Amino acid sequence: MALDSVLLAVIDTADSVSILDPAPSDGGGPAYWILNLFYLICCVTGVIFIVVQGMLVYCTVRFRKTKDDDDSEPPQVYGSTPIEVAWTVAPLLTVFVIFLVVVRTVVEIRVSKPPPNSLPVTVVGHQWWWEFRYPDPKNPEVDLAVTANELHVPAGRPIFLRLESVDVIHSFWIPRLAGKTDVVPGHPNHMWFRTKEAGLFQGQCAEYCGTQHANMLLNVYVDEPETFQRWLENERRPARDGFDVRKGKEKFLSLACVGCHTVRGTPARGLFGPDLTHLMSRRTLASGMVPNDQEHLHRWGG
Repeated sequence: MALDSVLLAVIDTADSVSILDPAPSDGGGPAYWILNLFYLICCVTGVIFIVVQGMLVYCTVRFRKTKDDDDSEPPQVYGSTPIEVAWTVAPLLTVFVIFLVVVRTVVEIRVSKPPPNSLPVTVVGHQWWWEFRYPDPKNPEVDLAVTANELHVPAGRPIFLRLESVDVIHSFWIPRLAGKTDVVPGHPNHMWFRTKEAGLFQGQCAEYCGTQHANMLLNVYVDEPETFQRWLENERRPARDGFDVRKGKEKFLSLACVGCHTVRGTPARGLFGPDLTHLMSRRTLASGMVPNDQEHLHRWGG
């Protein structure tokens, strides 16, 4: 498939990907806390800017040289203890307050243990696509379902992500749900988010990871709890079999695709590429770049 066709076929864009528009969440969440920290720092630095620039303008106007001024040096102040204390203590207090707020925000959003009643999901970064594994709560070593490029989660419930990479450093970022978190080979990281708003939330790999980095999109579908449960139950099933899909199944198994991809319920057990078991339940192909319909599927596979 031509690269220009791929790049021009981006679809299903979310309404907003701005950090200034966090998704609604009962009790707040990482995106809200990051936004509040942003506003606080903007206010503090804004006040400093106004004070400094105001003093600069005042001094420029008040003490400008006039025609009646001689060339003598104006009065100088040396060794003023109050002034020295003021310009030392004020910056220290400002930095200390910002430091405390930043530490509190980091502690709230950086967790290594799942929040209560959270849904655990393992995210695996690949060049250049995302793998999502839903472990069994009773046996974390067993995955209930495995999918690619489209993360489905229930609304109103904390989502706890374990972030892994099989090749290079990636970065998982959904601006309206949480901040950026690096996905590092051999060093699992964790993040969490929560929202009560169902819908599509888009993100992007935020760490340059190779030639197709810009096309490594993130699509997070927040479903109503009942809808999510139905989706998960369907994902747990093997691929549909029967007379109507027999020719397609035989064609697929005769190609080299089986060396890279898995289709549960068939001999295809490749682990290098995305799991294709329920490919047609996904809305997009190629990490969210093109719509998943017959035309684009044929062009992509051809």
